[in-house]
Amino acid sequence: MSIKVEQIDACRWRIPRSGAMRTDGLVFADRNMMAQLQKEQALEQVRNVATLPGIVGPSIAMPDIHWGYGFPIGGVAAFDAKEGVVSPGGVGYDINCGVRLLRTALTVEEVRPRVARLADELFRNVPSGVGSHRSDLKLSRAEARQVLSKGARWAVENDYGRAEDLDHIEEQGMLAGADQDLVSDRALERGRNQLGTLGSGNHFLEVDMVEEIGDEQAANVLGLFPGQVTVTIHTGSRGLGYQVCDDFLKMMLRAADKYAIELPDRQLCCAPLTSPEGKQYLAAMAAAANFAFANRQLITAWVRESFERVLNKSPADLGISSIYDVCHNIAKMETHHFAGKKRRLCVHRKGATRAFPPGHPETPELYRSVGQPVMIPGDMGRYSYVLVGTQTAFEETFGSTCHGAGRVLSRHAAKKLARGRNIEEELAGKGITLRASSKATVAEEISESYKDVLDVVSVVQQAGIGKIVARLRPLLVVKG
Repeated sequence: MSIKVEQIDACRWRIPRSGAMRTDGLVFADRNMMAQLQKEQALEQVRNVATLPGIVGPSIAMPDIHWGYGFPIGGVAAFDAKEGVVSPGGVGYDINCGVRLLRTALTVEEVRPRVARLADELFRNVPSGVGSHRSDLKLSRAEARQVLSKGARWAVENDYGRAEDLDHIEEQGMLAGADQDLVSDRALERGRNQLGTLGSGNHFLEVDMVEEIGDEQAANVLGLFPGQVTVTIHTGSRGLGYQVCDDFLKMMLRAADKYAIELPDRQLCCAPLTSPEGKQYLAAMAAAANFAFANRQLITAWVRESFERVLNKSPADLGISSIYDVCHNIAKMETHHFAGKKRRLCVHRKGATRAFPPGHPETPELYRSVGQPVMIPGDMGRYSYVLVGTQTAFEETFGSTCHGAGRVLSRHAAKKLARGRNIEEELAGKGITLRASSKATVAEEISESYKDVLDVVSVVQQAGIGKIVARLRPLLVVKG
């Protein structure tokens, strides 16, 4: 069934309220993106989200939108703290999948002659793949429970990083309200040996170069310059987060029936934020999010260690420091102004990134003059972007923007298209060194699987919900 859309301007489209919808849908896309979206199911998911109780403002979709579980990936929805709901489908299975960007004091000329050695060292030092683990990192159950409570702070306290790293992580790397006792034993066992690992799928570790600066003032504040080497880490809560989501979906299905919540799609199962079930999910989700923060913090430590070995430089000379670390899959209680009133809201961002503006008290002090840093990965064969948040985003999208390029091919279709090709050689021809534990994953992640991220961030910038600061080009990629 086709979804009616009305064009607002060059990059905004409205799905008018109808039927059981409690509000409009708002989609950020250019004309070509919308033409493609009207052939897919994601717009129907935007409409379905608009039917949930207590939704405030529109059901929002970013230009990287594609079909997901319940909510579309690239979806944002805010719910009133007293009258709204929380839905695991609005967070996703990979709780706090996110991106951390590291800057270095190195230039591409210093690193390029050693790229192959660096790729080998990172591939060895940062485990990747479905069952990846570090044999030298054995967490007891008690230690794993501490990770769930403390997040990245646990890693820093155990010498995996520096105290200043915490100042450059969303929520300083620890969501408040986490309850480790609500994480099942099965979830804990799935994650306990996966801390400090990438996993598989679209997760990656990249060494990039700053290819182009789009905003010199913001780049200076973020510590970016042309030809600089940076590192991007994209991963989440691994098997632990997946299991937490799976455990609570069963509870939320029962809760939706208990509280007589009408669902257009059972994958939107949810519970009132004020209910025991809603509170328990948020507390367990926060624990899984903390595991993801700690995971990226440990990988940061392995990255620093790898650079020291290959470049034979001191930590001071390498200058590897965190620019920022943002969540992609999360539901958080935040204060926003809506319709002239200050509102306490639970903002679901699924495949979407927080993008707070200049001057906001939750934007780190170092970046308060330009806005919160936002990292938008592209695909392994092209480029990624660094943005900063804007006041328009804060006012129109609850301080949110896109999170990546957005898939256009299923994994099956990507494998079919990659059949008979040597993807590693193709990337090498572009000056990109690849290390991967699975050829199947490489086939699934070919560039053609994704929209051109330039198209996505161009919509974001034109709409004013993000400002482009720099473009990054991959030098080496580590995949699961």
